[in-house]
Amino acid sequence: MSTEQNRKIVEDAIALWTAGDGGAIFRILADDVRWTVIGTTAVSGTYNGRQDFIDRALKPLSRRLDGAITPEVVDIISEGDRIVLLWNGSGQMTDGSPYHNQYSWVMRFKDGAVTEGTAYLDTALLDQLMAIPTA
Repeated sequence: MSTEQNRKIVEDAIALWTAGDGGAIFRILADDVRWTVIGTTAVSGTYNGRQDFIDRALKPLSRRLDGAITPEVVDIISEGDRIVLLWNGSGQMTDGSPYHNQYSWVMRFKDGAVTEGTAYLDTALLDQLMAIPTA
């Protein structure tokens, strides 16, 4: 697929996410995606497969958020099979604290799906979020 087609896939997923479908952005991940969250937080590391990433990173994060993260795209940079998505995420932690993080996702596409990705973000804020006990 072309760079423009890959970019459109990301743009369409973000549009669905912004409209309330939080899972849309994660459906563009290949089943066997290799996704890395930088840092030394409780969810930092490399995940092998979309379901592994959902189970061991997204679900623990979601249990500490009061509702969904609302995305705001800052920029989308595309070149070849790579897309860099710069975005801000806003929400609320279950303890009532605001959650405002800045993200840079570097993604490699193949056949219309993300096969490799690295998430860069404010890991100190992520540590704060992960310190909140779950019910």
